[in-house]
Amino acid sequence: MKPGPFTYHDPTELADAVALIGAHENARALAGGQSLVPMMNFRYAMPDHLIDLNGVSGLSFIDCGERIRLGAMTRQRDVEFSSDLQHAVPILREALLNVGHRQTRNRGTIGGSICNLDPSAEMPAIMLLHDAELTAQSTRGVRKIPMNKFALGFMTTSLEPDELLTEISFARWGKGHGYGFHEYARRHGDFAICSAGVLIEADSRGEVARIAIVVGGLGATPVRLSAFEAAAKGHRLADELIAEAAAAASRMDALSDAHFSADYRRHLAGVLTRRAMKSAFERIGVAAYV
Repeated sequence: MKPGPFTYHDPTELADAVALIGAHENARALAGGQSLVPMMNFRYAMPDHLIDLNGVSGLSFIDCGERIRLGAMTRQRDVEFSSDLQHAVPILREALLNVGHRQTRNRGTIGGSICNLDPSAEMPAIMLLHDAELTAQSTRGVRKIPMNKFALGFMTTSLEPDELLTEISFARWGKGHGYGFHEYARRHGDFAICSAGVLIEADSRGEVARIAIVVGGLGATPVRLSAFEAAAKGHRLADELIAEAAAAASRMDALSDAHFSADYRRHLAGVLTRRAMKSAFERIGVAAYV
């Protein structure tokens, strides 16, 4: 199929892009287009106005300062090959290697993936894992949105119709932290059925000082294991902790669809959380504490 009729806009300044999306009803912003264009071709999305952000200056950047800052139009391949990000946020590249294929990552953007908010997408899950803060801009001004308040439901964000996502930022984790990201898909590059990401910092006694766990693909949005994270602080890095994390993930609410049952998704959540925990333990050097 082909997309329905629309008016194409090609701004070069952020102020113009913001003005356009604020002035037109049923407008959509075009970032990488790797999700939106197929959705338009299938008439799943039918905007009357398409605002192309690819020519807008100032929306693509990587800043690895005290806080990590990413421009919303930063290409996924630029993030993948950033040595600064690899050093500061290694789990980001690990997750990105599961996003589509090289060709789609050449065009796909970090902000576009977050705004598309596919239930199986890796980038929304990683940003939730890091408690990211999103910056939205409109003619009314700038608004900061915590990632845990960004997702309202299935592919539905808290962005207002006249707002554009311009920046994503989050705090670094400590040097030498453990991390792990695992997902399961029928083929590499397909949408994940389920995914799990883990970040861990340990104290000098080999006990959990800080932990974050996210699971994606179970429902409409990724979910943090907040209750388990709070209970795990102060516990020793041991196999028992891995088993408890996997059990907590396997008890989470999940949805069934025409392809996979809720029980199967919960089973995957437990298996993938176990694998992600093991990867994080290995990278943090658990053997040094035993």
